[in-house]
Amino acid sequence: MKKSQKQVKTLHTLLLYLAGFCLFLEWLYPLGDISDTSIGVFVLFALYCFFISYFQLHWLISIPIKGFGLLFITHLLYFETSFLDVNWMREALQEMTYNIGLMFTGEWYMLTTFFRSVLFLLLIWLMSYLLYYWFVRMKNIILFILLTFIYIGILDTFTVYEGSIAIVRIFIISFIALGMSSLSKEIENKDISISVGQRLKYWLLPLVLFVAVVTFIGYQAPKADPQWPDPLPFLEGTAGSFGNGSFGTGRVGYGEDDSRLGGSFSQDDTVLFEAVVEEDHYWRIETKDVYTGKGWEVSQERNLLDQIDGQISLSTFRNNVETESLEAAIRFTGSSRLPKLVYPYGVSSMTTDENVDFQLDESLESIETTLNGEERVLDSYEVSYENPSFDIDALRDNSEQDSESIQDRYTQLPENLPARVGDLAEEITAGHETRYDKARAVERYFSTNGFEYQTTNIPRPREEEDYVDQFLFETQIGYCDNFSTAMVVMLRSEGIPARWAKGFTSGERIDSNLEEENHVNQITNSNAHSWVEVYFPGIGWVPFEPTQGFTNMADFDANVEENNSPVSEEEVPLEAPDVEQDEGPEGEEEETDQPVEQDEDTAVSDEETGISAKTIYVFIGIGIILLLAGFIAYKKRRQIRIYFIQRKLEQHFDDAAFQEAYLYLLKLADKQGYQRGSDETLREFSQRIDNDFHTREMSKLTGVYERMIYSKRLKGEKEEIIQLWKNLINQIMA
Repeated sequence: MKKSQKQVKTLHTLLLYLAGFCLFLEWLYPLGDISDTSIGVFVLFALYCFFISYFQLHWLISIPIKGFGLLFITHLLYFETSFLDVNWMREALQEMTYNIGLMFTGEWYMLTTFFRSVLFLLLIWLMSYLLYYWFVRMKNIILFILLTFIYIGILDTFTVYEGSIAIVRIFIISFIALGMSSLSKEIENKDISISVGQRLKYWLLPLVLFVAVVTFIGYQAPKADPQWPDPLPFLEGTAGSFGNGSFGTGRVGYGEDDSRLGGSFSQDDTVLFEAVVEEDHYWRIETKDVYTGKGWEVSQERNLLDQIDGQISLSTFRNNVETESLEAAIRFTGSSRLPKLVYPYGVSSMTTDENVDFQLDESLESIETTLNGEERVLDSYEVSYENPSFDIDALRDNSEQDSESIQDRYTQLPENLPARVGDLAEEITAGHETRYDKARAVERYFSTNGFEYQTTNIPRPREEEDYVDQFLFETQIGYCDNFSTAMVVMLRSEGIPARWAKGFTSGERIDSNLEEENHVNQITNSNAHSWVEVYFPGIGWVPFEPTQGFTNMADFDANVEENNSPVSEEEVPLEAPDVEQDEGPEGEEEETDQPVEQDEDTAVSDEETGISAKTIYVFIGIGIILLLAGFIAYKKRRQIRIYFIQRKLEQHFDDAAFQEAYLYLLKLADKQGYQRGSDETLREFSQRIDNDFHTREMSKLTGVYERMIYSKRLKGEKEEIIQLWKNLINQIMA
């Protein structure tokens, strides 16, 4: 009986300590997302320390063992010499002495990365002792569980870390640990004898099953939308510190520092402003011209020009471009404001009820307002503008030469840009003669070569790595900053002047009156966006939209024959070189069953290999079966893909599943002969499909897709959207 009780205690100790270790790992995982820390070595050191602490060795033994591990990890991270070389130990000791001196003088900000890593390793060391004491000896684990929930909740709210799955993991681990701890206390207090088998059968397995069922129900159950989705913009606005962040990093929204792009960001649906407009278009804020390999900067000094009576002297295109006179009214909501004004292309004048001065920053092409020489942020203003419509024939026929100033400023590239970026740009634009066709070829490249729009799990480039090179040849996932920067850099490598523009998309329409000419769009922080502007001599700057899933809001005039013509063979997208990609179910274009000729001199007889004729027949039979299975799968590839997409929609109805389904619908339509014109918008294409099928289903589905892209949220009835998709699939496949 004593042996059985000892086994029970050992099992209880092990399980509780494992639960404590798993909870501690939840403190380490976010570091990879919210900082540049590589957590792998720290997780290994934590496992090493927890393993030693579990056996409760005498401190004369455990301290040297853990100390050896700390030295080994430190040497692995910061020294290239042999571990047995005493010189690195001398350098490490000098580094420690220097940093300890900084601590005593209060210069904490001067501490080196080496010393901070050592302190972090020591913290992990101490936590292995503390968690053993809390979880195993005291069985008082509720405090650490609450601290873990609070820690993850704060990181999820105020950083880029996405803590939804982490919360679920903590819930499961915590409830199992609490159940084990409570039952153990009852058994010890009442001196109940229970064997290991009984504990597993009557307690641990039911507990795990109960927690699993509760977790599943809680995860699948419908949940109300948050009443205050993101407190950060509210706190920033209240404190008057809006705009300190970097656009494209951290929380999405406008920021002025774009010098280091990359990394993930979390969505923020806080409404920033509302706009009464006649036509949907992008809201421009500024442009930048110097690509550093890490991000964007400005080559010219800040130069503010007074705009008399609100007449804006900014001109992005020439007078020979056809335009339409329009007006818009902007009104900011809540406490958030922008330090610069948003405006459409062709802005001619601005008015406001406030007595302010309008100023144009020539270096950024941004517009600001001041009052008595001090910065003044407006609550509302009206804009008059000439909405341009670019003639595609004029863009293609453009043969003028760029001025020297345009070439020098807008074809700049860093000296250390990898050569393969330029090689890829040359390959994409090969066969295209005009500047417009080359720009369109680069613009289309991303959407037809497996690049994905994604805002989370986006790595930052390493110190020696170029931002564009990493995106093109390694990750091939990212958001607008990745796509727009890559297009600008590739165009510049071909000698085409291009620049990076940023602002907001058109937002989401919120009024229900579809008959009035004017309508109200709501623009949130999640609508922050960047795109590309290409310079055409004699015409000016023309916007292009390379980001996967987004549509260029600018107007382009073309002949009807051109709009309805399919993409020619010379415009077929190129595959990204030197990048291995998993071939999806749609690899039907590529012939893989190429016969392989065998050299007779290299043939080996059955006698030499020891392979019997029976074995050969078996392999031949298996090969025939595999070929038949592959042939059937190939013939049914579309039905198989449709089946899995439909299941994914029904089981996981979210943005990613719907975007995959919609894009596959477009691809399937293209395969069945319903090609989308090279300059045809999604709405125009949808209307053409509906006219062919005598329905309105494609336009409805496209409306859902556009609202999802711009508002970052899928809206609509699940059953209705899935039924629309299935109906269109059936009609296209018919």
